[in-house]
Formats: sequence, C-alpha cells, structure tokens
Amino acid sequence: MSHGSRNPDILGVDAHTFKDLEIFESDTGDASLFDFCNRTRSLGGAAVLRRRMQNPWARAEYIEATQLAVRFIAEQRAVFKEMPSIYAVEGTQDYLQEILPNLDFRNRLEFILGSFQTWANQDSHYFSIVRGAQAACRLIRALRRFLEIPQLNRVPGELGPLLQQLRALLSRPNFRMVPDFDVGGWGVWRMLKLDQMLRIKEKDTLSRLMALNYELEALVSMADANSEHGFVLPKIGDGPLQVTAEGLYHPYLTDPIANPATLNQQRRILFLTGPNMAGKTTYLRAFATALYLAHLGMGVPARAFQFVPMQWLFSSISLTDDLRRGVSYFRAEALRVKAVAEAVARGDRVLALMDEPFKGTNVKDAFEASLAILERFSIRENCLFMFSSHQIELSGHLHRLHNQVDCRYFEAVEAEDRLRFDYKLRSGISDQRLGMRVLREEGVFALLDEGSIVASESIRL
Repeated sequence: MSHGSRNPDILGVDAHTFKDLEIFESDTGDASLFDFCNRTRSLGGAAVLRRRMQNPWARAEYIEATQLAVRFIAEQRAVFKEMPSIYAVEGTQDYLQEILPNLDFRNRLEFILGSFQTWANQDSHYFSIVRGAQAACRLIRALRRFLEIPQLNRVPGELGPLLQQLRALLSRPNFRMVPDFDVGGWGVWRMLKLDQMLRIKEKDTLSRLMALNYELEALVSMADANSEHGFVLPKIGDGPLQVTAEGLYHPYLTDPIANPATLNQQRRILFLTGPNMAGKTTYLRAFATALYLAHLGMGVPARAFQFVPMQWLFSSISLTDDLRRGVSYFRAEALRVKAVAEAVARGDRVLALMDEPFKGTNVKDAFEASLAILERFSIRENCLFMFSSHQIELSGHLHRLHNQVDCRYFEAVEAEDRLRFDYKLRSGISDQRLGMRVLREEGVFALLDEGSIVASESIRL
C-alpha cells in the first residue's frame, strides 16, 4: 500500500504484520485472531467483521465511537437478541441473489398475464418467490420490532447513525405493503405484487437493510468476543505517542503470565534480551496484538491499557528468504527495516517491533547494524520501537542513545536439573548463555559421543 493511496483514517498494517500476528491465518493451522473474535451468525456478518479487521482505525474519534457501541451492546446484550433471525437474514440474502423472473408492474394487463404465466408454468420460480418474499418480510418486521425497543431510542457511538439509517429505510412508503403478520396465506396476485415491490422497486433498499444488519452483527460479535475472553476496553489518550499496559498477556495462552509494557517519548525504545524460549517473541506478539485490537475499538488482553493512536504498526518477527526472487534472508531483513524507515522518514506516527534483527549476517555486521538502527530510532519523535536481541554486547553502548532506551529481559531458572522459565519481565539486560546447556539437556552431545565410540570400535575391529 503506497502512502499516497492510504486512507489517513485507517491504521497502516502491511501483509507481513498481518501474517506475524496471525490475524487471518496461522502457520500452524490453529485458529487465527479473526476466528478468535468471530461470533457472527451469517456469512455477511463475518465479511463485515473481516473488513473491519483489515482496516483498523487510526483516528481517536473513530476508535472511541466503536468502543462506545461495543460497550453499550455488552451492557444491553439481551436487547440485541431481538435482532432478525439467521433464517430471515439468509433467506433474504438468497432471495436477492436468486435469478427469478421480473414482471412489468407498470402495465396492469401485462403484469396480470405475467403473473398468471409465472404461477401456471414456472411453479418452482413461484415457490422461490413466495419463500424469498416471506423471508424479506420477516426481516423487515423483525427490524421494526427491534428498533421499537425503548433502550434503542438513544444509543452511543457508531450505533446512533447506524440505527438512524435503518429507521429511515424502513419508513419508505413502499414498505407499508409489508404487514405485521406472515404473508404465507396471500393469493398469487398479491404475493407477486409484493415480490415486485421488494425485489425490483426496493431491491437497493433491501440490500442496504441487509448491509446495516451485517454491521450490527459485526459489532455484536466484537462485544461478545470481549465478554467471552475477558478483554478490557483501553483508554484513548492524546498528545505524543505512548502506550502503557498493565497485566498484558497473549490471548491464545491458557494460563498466561501477565507483564507490564510502557513506551513513551521519554523511553522510545524497549530493548529486550534473554535466552531463547524465555518469552521474548511471545511478549512482542502479545503487545502488538493488544495494540492492534485497541485500534479496532475492541477490548484487549490486559488488566489495563492506555494508548495514543498511531498511523502505522509494523512487526518483523517471522522473516524468510525468497528463493524465487533471489532475496536472501539478510536482504529480507534489510527490506523490512526499510519499510519501517520509509514510514518514519515521512513523519508518520509509527510503532515497530523487531525480533532479533540481522540474524542473517555475521556477528560483527549484526552488532554494527543494530547499533546504527537503534541510534537513529532513538531520535525519532512520535515513534516507538521494541527491539529484541541476543547482542548483549550492545549494552555498553546504549547509554549514548539520548537516554531513550528502556532495557528489559526474560531469564531461565538454572538451579534445577532442567531449565525452567517463569516468563516474568525484569528490568536490565540478560547475560545468560544457555546454548550449551540446552544441547546437553537434549542429549545431543551424548548421542554424538556414543556414535563416536561405536565408530572407533568398528575401526579397530
């Protein structure tokens, strides 16, 4: 997505970040974040929820409008059980999409003849018309009853304009033909006249009613996901970019260890160290996932969360080389950093997470590249960065970075027979080196040594 074509109201999330955070698909085949949040009943509602998740808000007023709607739905959940049934919704959708004969209602004689022909010679079409018109009438009646509920007279956020549009559409004069009872007993002439009104004259209106119902369904799904997973609605701040979280955890974990997170203009960079398996990558993903959900207007997996909305969210966690395009692993890393740099250089409000960057080159290059990038990140106002690394040698140079670096680490407990991880974030820099111990614990050296003894004995024989 180029900067010139990007909607400034929408948070910039590129394909790589969507993939890193498993928003729509998971490399392991497990449920995606979309699946985790999808409580819609219809394909149309799911499509609207997907569209929302593809386009998180970047502006505080839009995020707040969604939050207000989601909170109201959660508080008045019983009211929203009165929305049209899935049978009425899907029946109406099929009715609008099915290819059925059109009768010329402008000429009375031709309409009578066409009606008779439809009834006499195309009975399958006629029964489809009756079934579809009944479903559309059920939808209209259900929406009428829903909108008459007193609690919906004054609603906050996104719900206000949405319900106002529904009321305006339902008040169209043609919809007076739709009675407050089932039309299954109507005769052929009356039923076909109703069909022509619904499917020809008011097809666009009916389609719009369906679209608004799907928007409602997506908002209800977001509220239900918040309630089911125990998510907390964040506070939206203003001013310089900052994010503060208490009790943050990744929503996929069954018994998560919660941790804090703070990034602001006094500490723009969080420098994260610790051995493999200690929790660095999960922490980065938890932070980015919460921030993404916050921009949707949803709740987040944390005890408390406050943020100032940004324009771009980048993650660089799972990179691969591209043999077809001849892109090496290190070049892929460089291109990822370039994408972040381009947004930063434009003056956009950016949050970027980089998980052990520059693994694709030698230790000296990785050290120099990391330090050079950190130096440049540290002076960029209104941008925030998380940077995990095994380059603990950087610690002696971080004091030069304008006091902008907050050093945190995870560690392993080594006092037992096998390594144990408590996944608790600590202040400082880790100097643990566990590679040799992990290889010993997994029996790698024992296997190789045993193989060497067998090989030596066979040579002597």
